[in-house]
Amino acid sequence: MGKKPIVAIIGRPNVGKSTFVNRLIGARHSIVDDAPGVTRDRKYFDVQWLDKIFTVIDTGGIIPSDEEDIPVNIFAQAKIACEEADKIIFMTDGKDGVTPIDEDIANILRRSGKPIFLAVNKIDSSEKFSFAAEFYSLSLGEPYPISALHGSGGVGDLLDDITEDFDNTEEEQETDNRPVRIAIVGKPNAGKSSIVNALLGKDRVIVSDVSGTTRDTIDSLVKYEKEDFILVDTAGIRKKAKVDWGIEKFAVARAIKAIRDCDVAVLVIDATDGLTDQDKKIASIVIEAGKGMIVAVNKWDLIENKESSTINKFNKEIEKQAPFLHYVPKIFISAVTKQRLVNIYKETKKVWTECTKKVSTSLLNKVIADAYAMVPPDTIKNKRLKIYYTTQVKVAPPSFVFFVNKEELMKDSYKRYLENKLRESFGFYGTPIKLTVREKQEKEK
Repeated sequence: MGKKPIVAIIGRPNVGKSTFVNRLIGARHSIVDDAPGVTRDRKYFDVQWLDKIFTVIDTGGIIPSDEEDIPVNIFAQAKIACEEADKIIFMTDGKDGVTPIDEDIANILRRSGKPIFLAVNKIDSSEKFSFAAEFYSLSLGEPYPISALHGSGGVGDLLDDITEDFDNTEEEQETDNRPVRIAIVGKPNAGKSSIVNALLGKDRVIVSDVSGTTRDTIDSLVKYEKEDFILVDTAGIRKKAKVDWGIEKFAVARAIKAIRDCDVAVLVIDATDGLTDQDKKIASIVIEAGKGMIVAVNKWDLIENKESSTINKFNKEIEKQAPFLHYVPKIFISAVTKQRLVNIYKETKKVWTECTKKVSTSLLNKVIADAYAMVPPDTIKNKRLKIYYTTQVKVAPPSFVFFVNKEELMKDSYKRYLENKLRESFGFYGTPIKLTVREKQEKEK
């Protein structure tokens, strides 16, 4: 299976885009989402509807300080999303009716040539269905009256029609016989371009002391020990407050897209700065995208008075500040002296093997049954979680489905316990693993 289809959700502020996305993903945002961080103008989420998986781009949260900038920002977001997306949901507000901004957005979307699905939100009762009729004036086909808040109206019809020609999830991803894509990511000035140059042995990427020199992603095919890799140098990801609208915001968007398109992301950390909030935020984007990860602590040559225990101390500090990176390998390198640079290739090979690892169903169920017997889940209102069966449904990242008696009985703490047991048994070194819970009736004896 190729890349997942992409669906963008476009619309002016406060029409309910993020509410709709939250309903689709049915989960909280990433684990460090309240840390100060990356631009939030667009977020990417993987969504499953019935047997189809696709990626949603949420363009919510565009609230500039100057109201006059709103149309400019929305239109720019709409254009970027149009370029990336296979299909587009145009979200409008049934209570407000058609606004001039809606008409302007509709004009942009029509010119995109992409399939457009017009959703009229906040139609929370059958009496209000007639409100949707006004939106025929946008000439985007039949409107879908929906309530994102309640998940009612034509939400199911909308998703059925959008995913009609998407591939089923059961199809295997192509992970063999192609170069592994390595995205070199990190905040500006961490030394990403210097690392790429050193790995390639030539100045393929312009390097400058000016923070944020790299404006676009650049792919380079490279061979190491008879194996091909694709190196992707990305623009530095800055904190949102320091990103002005324009060329650099597009660069940030491309860096995030490079993460989503890669196989393994190398998060470059500046050894002289230590692990920063921005590094944690970028790590969370990699995890949310389901990608393999390596933490490369660069500029190790600048750390003075190193002892045999210095690396160990640095590792412990990372573990303390970001325990969610416990499974991620850490390497200590220098782009300037080329110290341990080849470890990027060596670790990538190991991590990609773990990303694409398949576990036999019988062994998987034995491990889960043993974990359950060792630490049974707590009872909740006199009911206890039962796990009937577990299966691996995909790789990159390894993803597992637990068939249980009641979804709500699977608490996050117990899910983390099971994830740790899976890692103890099977490794999954450097890769996130995804656990999904589904209800299944117990078979009659």
